[in-house]
Amino acid sequence: MTKILLSTVKGQRHDRRPIWLMRQAGRYLPEYRALRAEKGGFLDLVNDSDAATKITLQPLNRFDFDAAILFSDILMVPAAMGQDLRFGAGEGPELRPALIDHNLAALSAVPARLAPIYETVHKVAARLDPATTFLGFAGSPWTVATYMVAGHGSKDQAETRRFAYRDPQAFQTIVDAITDVTVDYLAAQFAAGVDAVQLFDSWSGSLSPAQFEQWVIAPNAAIIARLREKVPGAVIIGFPKGAGAKLVAYAAQTGIDAVGLDETLDPAWANAVLPPEMPVQGNLDPLALVTGGIALTMAVDQILTAFPERPHIFNLGHGIVQDTPIAHVEALVAQVRR
Repeated sequence: MTKILLSTVKGQRHDRRPIWLMRQAGRYLPEYRALRAEKGGFLDLVNDSDAATKITLQPLNRFDFDAAILFSDILMVPAAMGQDLRFGAGEGPELRPALIDHNLAALSAVPARLAPIYETVHKVAARLDPATTFLGFAGSPWTVATYMVAGHGSKDQAETRRFAYRDPQAFQTIVDAITDVTVDYLAAQFAAGVDAVQLFDSWSGSLSPAQFEQWVIAPNAAIIARLREKVPGAVIIGFPKGAGAKLVAYAAQTGIDAVGLDETLDPAWANAVLPPEMPVQGNLDPLALVTGGIALTMAVDQILTAFPERPHIFNLGHGIVQDTPIAHVEALVAQVRR
């Protein structure tokens, strides 16, 4: 049975567009909220492979999506590298010790922290419909490093950007270490049963062109090349959020199979400047999905018509937000299917 989304990432066009949504397993679903209330906090769910399996499959049980994406978090990599990770109630993540004032050598790796993730992959792969693509993922080194250095998220990643300017050698050491762990992590996800993976560079938009080349393109290219040495033919989607015009260089130089577009990009522009054979993914504004109605219909139409010849996976330009009505997701899927 053909996995339409997987074959689209590989460059094949189909009569219907495959669709999935970033963060499709999460807080907008009442069944997710119920399970979280039962099981505890976010990390409790990630580290409980039975719960994480249920959550990964929840949106597939509700909507006609063409892919499941592993329920986990990009910060499991720094946790495996030895930082202590916590999510406070109603707060963002905290990582300790923060590398802004601690040497990377102070960390003691705890690779066993990734074992529940691989178990989740095994369990989901065993239960997934044969026509559904299974996506694993990891954060790209720049984005992961912003959390590891600062110890928390931020709006402009200023602490990490200053650190990279001030001591590029020390920052390169951190990026290289993240790269090493990420290659092994993604290879293990493939071994456990995913069909393809996505590299999330959620904060790449904060970098200058020179820094983007150094901290986004170079490490992503290294991950992709090394991952394909371990997993020949590994299928990889790259998502450099906020890349803007730098997306062209990213697509040309990293070796990705398909590129994700964020909601700020004109899809017609992307179609004109990207290599004609490269599949693209995206790029509905998550807030258009929240709004629904004619705003949603028009936005979806614009995206669908922007790629008349190019392999295209319909998705959001970033993750689905918590207050998204279920009915709007149903309307979106129906429109894309039409």
